[in-house]
Amino acid sequence: MDAFRLLTRSTKFSKSAAAPAESSRLPSTGKAANPQLFRTAEGEKLESAQNGKKRKRAARAVDEKTEEDTADLDFFHSNKRSAAPATETTGHTKGDRGQPIAQDESDEEDAMDEVQRRTILNSHKIKVTDLRDLDEIQLQPTPAPEDSKKKKKKSKKEVPEPEPQPLSKKEQKRARRMYPQPLVSFKELRSRYKISSRLAENIAEQGFTVPTEVQLGSLPLLLGDSSVSTAGQVSEPDLLVVAPTGSGKTLSFMIPVINKIVRHHHSSQSDEHGILSLVVAPTKELASQIVNEGRKLVAGTGVKITLMRKGMRVVEQEDEGESNALDEDSEESGSEAENEEEDKPKKQRNNAPVTKSDILVTTPLMLVNSLSANQTTSIARLPLVRSLVLDEADVLLDPLFREQTLDIWRSCVHPDLRVSLWSATMGSNVEDLTQSTIKERLESIGHPSTTSHPLVRLVVGLKDSAVPNIDHRLVYAATEQGKLLGLRQLLRPAAASASDVRLRPPFLIFTQTIPRAIALHSELKYDIPAEAGGSSRIAVLHSDLSDSQRSDIMRDFRKGEIWILVTTDLLARGVDFRGINGVVNYDIPNSAAVYVHRVGRTGRAGREGGIAVTYYTKEDIPYVKSIANVIDVSEKLRGAEGEKSIQKWLLDSLPDLSKKDKQELKKHGVKARQMSKQVGGKDKNAGQDGKSSRETRISTKSGFERRMENRKRGAIEASRNRKATANTDGNESAGSWDGLED
Repeated sequence: MDAFRLLTRSTKFSKSAAAPAESSRLPSTGKAANPQLFRTAEGEKLESAQNGKKRKRAARAVDEKTEEDTADLDFFHSNKRSAAPATETTGHTKGDRGQPIAQDESDEEDAMDEVQRRTILNSHKIKVTDLRDLDEIQLQPTPAPEDSKKKKKKSKKEVPEPEPQPLSKKEQKRARRMYPQPLVSFKELRSRYKISSRLAENIAEQGFTVPTEVQLGSLPLLLGDSSVSTAGQVSEPDLLVVAPTGSGKTLSFMIPVINKIVRHHHSSQSDEHGILSLVVAPTKELASQIVNEGRKLVAGTGVKITLMRKGMRVVEQEDEGESNALDEDSEESGSEAENEEEDKPKKQRNNAPVTKSDILVTTPLMLVNSLSANQTTSIARLPLVRSLVLDEADVLLDPLFREQTLDIWRSCVHPDLRVSLWSATMGSNVEDLTQSTIKERLESIGHPSTTSHPLVRLVVGLKDSAVPNIDHRLVYAATEQGKLLGLRQLLRPAAASASDVRLRPPFLIFTQTIPRAIALHSELKYDIPAEAGGSSRIAVLHSDLSDSQRSDIMRDFRKGEIWILVTTDLLARGVDFRGINGVVNYDIPNSAAVYVHRVGRTGRAGREGGIAVTYYTKEDIPYVKSIANVIDVSEKLRGAEGEKSIQKWLLDSLPDLSKKDKQELKKHGVKARQMSKQVGGKDKNAGQDGKSSRETRISTKSGFERRMENRKRGAIEASRNRKATANTDGNESAGSWDGLED
């Protein structure tokens, strides 16, 4: 009999005892057991079988070695052997005759056939497609055995070949599909793809064992997979990756970039020193995060990674001719002072040293300003860059950053340049722009486009869909005051709303504009009691803050000193907060893509239990359907059983938005919450009674309460002013001298 059951037979456990089990579902409790989002039983069996073969082969090699060692140590063995030292077989396994087998032969044994590769890729919802024209794709048909027999029989008779017929759409899709061998374990990076040993050690030290879907599919392509037989290409392609948020895209592009630079340093071209790889990100927060992750991987490899800063010189610029021309003009005009002022910043730029970095991580505008001397000269060239990585590529190729990103792309003139674009959302216009830019760049540098490498697209799951392992809540709050009341209920889990949304800190709150973020922060500033830390637990982060302020807030939020962070879409993309329990969309996002990135701040790396709460008012109803569709697709992708958060009747009742309205919403957001322009102390967009400003105000106080507070505040200030003036008059009268009395 179990002694524990016997002792606890009459024990009644309290409800508090079940709290740890419930809290273990929170994303902030620890690391996920498996970071993969999509996996099926059939795919797991194949992967375990592959790992089992490797374990058996390793165990067999160990057994053979121990048998040889015991035979050598047996002094009474009948077979007398010479005392010659055993040959070192590091990185090799011995065959039947004791001869070392090269690692390449063992890799061939581990190579999967096309059926196995297709099964694993489909089980993880990975789709790899060659985006080149069908004429450029070298198809390798594999005839069936019956067809080959017929051909042998009819070889004597000369039969005219039939004319090739145009392929149907299904056949074209089949011809474009690629099935690279998936990366089952990170150990294969060293054994199969021969990456740097120090880089492999750094990956193991970070605790990466099971690759995620995007790593499982992209790393073999970027490291040069010989099993890609559909396209007939072994070299590294240009890659376009669409994968969910928090799926490990940073590690996927950093490992090949670092390994490529390590190989370059050990090659005959090691005399070339300069920037070999560029990583472009839309925000400073994301760029600094990439640098922090990259420094963990480059430790001890000799590769240097640097974050772009103001005043940093990237290339040597020849400004001598321009400075001489300026000197001649200044002599003719006779103004020596103006000449000194114009030459002063150039001297400062020439005195700054050129950065000695292999990998440069930057934002678009900062690098363009450095290459063009603050947009005063033509953009300088980067002749050594062989890898260009665009993180959050759909934003970088959006009209806001497009020209800057394309200028950086065109400045990379090396013929062997490889570009990779990464994001969780990517439209077809990005693919078309990528193809056209690649052809234009090759033509501009005089490289024939016919010898171009393939452009491959890798999609994990469904395109433009939210991460499937979080719960979505779409809450109707009617008014701005209703949204604020609902948010205050989230801050107090005991007083949860009727929808039973329980969200524990830490979490993020997103607003549409910077003024609304500041106003919401001031409204919630004192909602947390002083015993729990008070106003220090809530902070606001936006682009108007200085770099030092933004970095301090990010550091405190990661350390857990800040529990609730109010922000704009500045933190909606790429930033990795592994301990976030949820996301609150106080203002609805401007598009479905922004919603996907916002809610992707939680549930990262396979963690479950994250919650995404979105409030919408009466003014937001025309813009909600796109978000509801994303939630519905995410729940279908997850395969959730039972009651869904988005009912069919809600999707049918919500109005559709026209294309023009979608573009307007993407540019400016909801008109009712746009930043109002005040003229003469009054809202320009408000009516005579200021109705629009009252509706968009973030506050639960009525107009009467605000008037009374303003009057009270004004009375206090007037009283202080009267006391101050009385004191000054008294001091003047006391210190004045009226002369001698008679």
